[in-house]
Amino acid sequence: MEKEKQLRTTPQDDEIDLRDLVGVVYDRRWWVIATTTAFAVLSAAYVLLAEPVYQAQAMIQVESKVPAIPGLSDLTSLTGGGSAAATTEVALLTSRMVVGAAVDRLQLDIKAEPRRFPLLGGYFARRHERMDAQRVAGPALGLSRYGWGGEVLSVHRLDVPEGLLNESLTLVAGPAAGGFSLLGPGGDEVLHGAVGVPAEAGGFKLEVAELRANPGTHFLLQKRRRLDVLVELQKEIKVAEQGKDSGILKLAYEGGDALGAEALLQNVAEIYVRQNVERSSAEAASQLQFVKDQLPTVRKQVETAQTAMASYQARSNAVDITLQTKGLLEQQVAVETSIQQLQLKQAEMDRTFTREHPAYRALLKQIGGLQARKDGFRNDVSNLPDTQQELLRFTRDLTVSNELYTALLNQAQQLDVARAGSVGNVRIVDAAVADMSNPVAPKKAVIVLAMTLLGGMLSIAGVFVLRMLNPGIEDPADIEELGLPVYAAIPLSSAASLAQARKAGRGKRKGVGAAAAAPLLASAAPADLAVEALRSLRTSLHFAMMEAKNNILVVSGPRPGIGKTFIAANLAAVIAQAGQKVLVIDADMRRGTLHKVLGVAHKTGLSDVLSGKVDLNAAVHAAPGLNGMHYIGRGEVPPSPSELLMHPRFAQVLEELARNYDLVIIDTPPVLAVTDAVIVAKHAGSTLMVTRFGVNHPKEIRLAMKRFEQNGVQVKGAIFNAVERRKTGYHSYGYYEYASDTP
Repeated sequence: MEKEKQLRTTPQDDEIDLRDLVGVVYDRRWWVIATTTAFAVLSAAYVLLAEPVYQAQAMIQVESKVPAIPGLSDLTSLTGGGSAAATTEVALLTSRMVVGAAVDRLQLDIKAEPRRFPLLGGYFARRHERMDAQRVAGPALGLSRYGWGGEVLSVHRLDVPEGLLNESLTLVAGPAAGGFSLLGPGGDEVLHGAVGVPAEAGGFKLEVAELRANPGTHFLLQKRRRLDVLVELQKEIKVAEQGKDSGILKLAYEGGDALGAEALLQNVAEIYVRQNVERSSAEAASQLQFVKDQLPTVRKQVETAQTAMASYQARSNAVDITLQTKGLLEQQVAVETSIQQLQLKQAEMDRTFTREHPAYRALLKQIGGLQARKDGFRNDVSNLPDTQQELLRFTRDLTVSNELYTALLNQAQQLDVARAGSVGNVRIVDAAVADMSNPVAPKKAVIVLAMTLLGGMLSIAGVFVLRMLNPGIEDPADIEELGLPVYAAIPLSSAASLAQARKAGRGKRKGVGAAAAAPLLASAAPADLAVEALRSLRTSLHFAMMEAKNNILVVSGPRPGIGKTFIAANLAAVIAQAGQKVLVIDADMRRGTLHKVLGVAHKTGLSDVLSGKVDLNAAVHAAPGLNGMHYIGRGEVPPSPSELLMHPRFAQVLEELARNYDLVIIDTPPVLAVTDAVIVAKHAGSTLMVTRFGVNHPKEIRLAMKRFEQNGVQVKGAIFNAVERRKTGYHSYGYYEYASDTP
């Protein structure tokens, strides 16, 4: 006994059995195949019906910038860089300034498209446009409100009240050529007009440039908020640099309209190039204005230096400077000229950089170095005669002013030319183009393959989940480990046998009524494996009931839906076919279905006998087509079936019936649902429990056995019903609600 208890409680091996896993999938192979096929078919339908997405591409080159001020050294020599940063150009390409100009030029804030028939309309329209894009397709099945291909609606202007931005309007093509009506969100007409003629009413302004459609065709018309369109396009336009510091930018945009995507990307590229030219021209103009502003000041310096020089020469009768003085003059002029030019550059940088910028600080450092050299000339000049010193000073001021003035004049001329002929530093290398023969999405082969694999994996995962959630017993050995011998394993009847039973039932039930159902399998398909198994059970019962106190057999089970009535009725049939006299009683007075299994109408039964409404003989009926087999139906549903079964009249009825029949089989309700089965079993000599393959859990069977044992009833054995061919086995357990099906 201890060993048996240990056997019941010992857990199964926790190791993963590959054969077990493969067996689980093999047992549900048709489910896996069906699910995988469904995913494959649905994915194929999707790629066939889905709108293709095309990608437009363009390429732009960003070249190094030209010097800031012609004639002077470029400021980039101070900052250490000569090429535009890619991140800056990417930001400019997707800026609201550039994208917004493209939106305004193409009127992308106006959405106009024909309404398509759900799911299939887009497919038929694309198919028609591939064959004949210049002709409008006729309405299919008379559905003229939908566009079936070839429709054109070009809107030149659309203004709506502020509250109707992003709201869908409907434009209906009129019966007259070029006529139309505009419907508001509620379906009311807000205006009507004709192609090429501006129409205005109630805050709506609409001008249609072109309309080509069947009369009655509906178009979706929408005025979108400009900022929403900008934000959406900024996210969808992709810009990336091709190689590090290459200056080559690749633009890409995807959309359902190949020509529209191509036009958008081309406009973005052209607007970007134009603004770059305008930016370069504006920079040159700004620099030119700065130079022009400096020219009067420098010219005044020249005039002042000339006047001072002439006055000094007239006053002192000075002669030309000596060779030594001339050498100092040339050095001072060079240093002074450089200082003046750097100071001009400093004034220009004051408009762009802060004083802490590295370029600005580098410029100050250069000026400081030149100032130091300029101060170093003072000792050399102090050694000269006074006359030579004065002459040197006036000559230096005049020469430096003249050179600076001449340089500024040259710069002004160069900047004027640069402003007039500014071309910018970017150019379009590849114009925008979209490959209309090769959409980028959907990837048909990839989607079908991926969805097929996904369907296979999900179906296999579902098989294992069902195994975990519904681990019903699939091996009779598991029942026997509970201490309950298995008297018979009844195979699941074949589809051919069930069809044969239904066909026989239709032939015999003419005029019987709605209560009739399929006849007994033992009569309709005597060669079925399930019937053969019941014959084996008949033999086992013959010996098992020799020691029973009476010839009454109770057939019960843990839960509904496990085939108790099927077993009871067909077991009685095979016993009757063996020449014995058998009676089947439907003791399930709540939801009994014995009359349906036998294919007869609902008549008086057990509840009527126990309540005294009819005599026992009136409740006993002969089973159709089976000699020696009788039955008692459930009768009318009583208010309290359990009390009727506990009445002494029930015991008296059973005693009388047991004397008149070789075997009395009682079909009871599930023991875990109601107590009726226990009450009936106390009067029986033998009790068998029906369990269903893949449905009943070991705990559930153990609980049902315990329920009987607590009331002094010993279950002799089990009948394993609806056994299917499996590679593996599993189980399930739960609690149930069991109530009458009669209101």
